[in-house]
Amino acid sequence: MHSACAFFYVPRSLHDMTNDVDVSDAAVEKPPTAKRTVFYDLHQELGGKLVEFAGWEMSIQYSTGIMSEHRHCREHAAWFDVSHMGQLELRGPEIARALEALVPADLTGLKPGHCRYTFFTNAAGGILDDLIVTNAGDHWYLVVNASMRDQDIAHLQSHLNGVSLTELTDHALVAIQGPGAVDLVTAICPDAADLAFMQSCQTCIDEVPCRVSRLGYTGEDGFELSAPNAQANQISRSLLSQASCLPAGLGARDSLRLEAGLSLYGNDIDTTTTPVEASLSWAIAPRRRKEGGYPGASVINKQIAEGAARKLVGIQPEGRVPARQGAEICDATGAVIGKVTSGGFGPTVGAPVAMGYVNTENADVGTNLLLSVRGKMHPALICTLPFVAHRYKR
Repeated sequence: MHSACAFFYVPRSLHDMTNDVDVSDAAVEKPPTAKRTVFYDLHQELGGKLVEFAGWEMSIQYSTGIMSEHRHCREHAAWFDVSHMGQLELRGPEIARALEALVPADLTGLKPGHCRYTFFTNAAGGILDDLIVTNAGDHWYLVVNASMRDQDIAHLQSHLNGVSLTELTDHALVAIQGPGAVDLVTAICPDAADLAFMQSCQTCIDEVPCRVSRLGYTGEDGFELSAPNAQANQISRSLLSQASCLPAGLGARDSLRLEAGLSLYGNDIDTTTTPVEASLSWAIAPRRRKEGGYPGASVINKQIAEGAARKLVGIQPEGRVPARQGAEICDATGAVIGKVTSGGFGPTVGAPVAMGYVNTENADVGTNLLLSVRGKMHPALICTLPFVAHRYKR
């Protein structure tokens, strides 16, 4: 997974109207000051519709449309530009132990070449950001959310004494996702075939040093490739020259992650939500539960032991009306018990899907709900997550 990819919902005016994917006002027409990734010209060649997100010009969709991009990723393979993400390199002694003072993951036990999903927490147990941490052997490699990169860098610099932090602004980052991703990537990088889910290696593609990690944010098998800016276009064009690979924008990436039940920072998780409330307790290592030693550990451990007052759940609306972020969730009597945090149409599911927080006493799978959408109540059920099964290579 790559929940460290901050995504968003696009204004309906920017939408391919044949695709009923979730929308809001988080992305807007690009301002003149927005930064551009190394793939700006490629986006234009591919018919990308560029919008501003987190200060970057990013493609929300291409000429085939969000629905086609989504389905192609599920059935074949899709190429995503995620170069707006923050790529960080940490060097120095005892980095794993120093990072453990900021996150609840077991990093001292993370073997070289392995990755781990985790999150920065605050004193109240809230999530400051989520990220992917990789033990790269002689250094540590982190990928953080685009919208939080400056705050995360400052957070790390203020707490990691004696550790050198370098932001890899000279590297692009792309994701190749879908059942066809392994054939595409291994054709240009044979070393990728040896990787399992959440493993990473430093290797070469066309004699260019690259980092290849087997993970992603769609629920599909796939890879993320970190390559020098100067060669990233060449590598991407090689991948996109194959008929099985289509470019996909942030609109499809968001609908894919929602179907996969993956949380989006700023929507499903933030400083007001704890990992326990967000159903992310699995990411808190048993040793860390026992030892603590990270911000908010006492709050989080108490919730693990006693339960939290609310819980993030999957929601299956009945009918065809999607419930979007902010929609009120009510019990069968009409009493408000929570809010939708992510919602839209699931192209693979063929129906609306949503996630949201409800009172714990109303969180059992199969519980009947009512969703308030545009002033009308629509029936729904609490269901298990994900909506579409993950297909990672274990």
